Amino acid sequence: MATIAERQLTPGSDERFFMRAAIAMTVIVVAGFSLDLALGRSTFASPPLLHAHAITFMGWVFIYLLQNIFVATGRTQLHRRLGWVGAVWIVAMVVLGTAVTVAMVRRADVPFFFRPLQFLILDPVTVLTFAGLTYAAIVMRRRTDWHRRLHYCGMSMLLAPAFGRLLPVPLFMPWVFESLFAVILIFPAIGMWSDIRRNGRAHPAWGWGMMTMIGAVLLTEAITYSPVGRALYNSVTAGSPGAAVPPLEFPPLPPGF
Repeated sequence: MATIAERQLTPGSDERFFMRAAIAMTVIVVAGFSLDLALGRSTFASPPLLHAHAITFMGWVFIYLLQNIFVATGRTQLHRRLGWVGAVWIVAMVVLGTAVTVAMVRRADVPFFFRPLQFLILDPVTVLTFAGLTYAAIVMRRRTDWHRRLHYCGMSMLLAPAFGRLLPVPLFMPWVFESLFAVILIFPAIGMWSDIRRNGRAHPAWGWGMMTMIGAVLLTEAITYSPVGRALYNSVTAGSPGAAVPPLEFPPLPPGF
């Protein structure tokens, strides 16, 4: 029955949806980080590691956008070639994303609306979940219906930092992480609704994608409030200013806030 349902979802019928969604996601990311720069909350004087992180993650946003444009315009050969570039690119994202998180926690530079230990766990879990969903999409590249939807869910995982810059997140304390996740979960929900509207049913890939995303949140919470999380925090911050910061207490508000 599942095979029959998948065949009824014509791969070519949803190209417009995925291209529009990729454009919307790109606009959200660019708007979020542009606002940060305009308000002086970000600066080009940041350490080189942060620049490498920003270039790599922003680069992925445009890779994802181009991939959807190539498919929508019939340039499948370019899509395949760029796909293999993206497969390697993800490795750099995982490494740099984790390295930046560790560096921020060690120098006690965690955003004031995150608990330091939660921040240490959530960023690597988020980027690893993105990587897992995206590599699953690459493995299933011959099954276009699954490929597109898993890619889309993976990209959705990366939208939280952009929304964190666009929304008044201090008002969400102490549930900032959970609130931002609820926002990004809207995107696969929109995908399900789009499938139902076009085809009368949601593709099963949405269920797997959303369960994986929810699993990432539950894993983050479980590690954060466990002895394993505390031990990891102590190990990461040893010998650094971060060691003096209570792992489960919010940092002080910035001056003038």
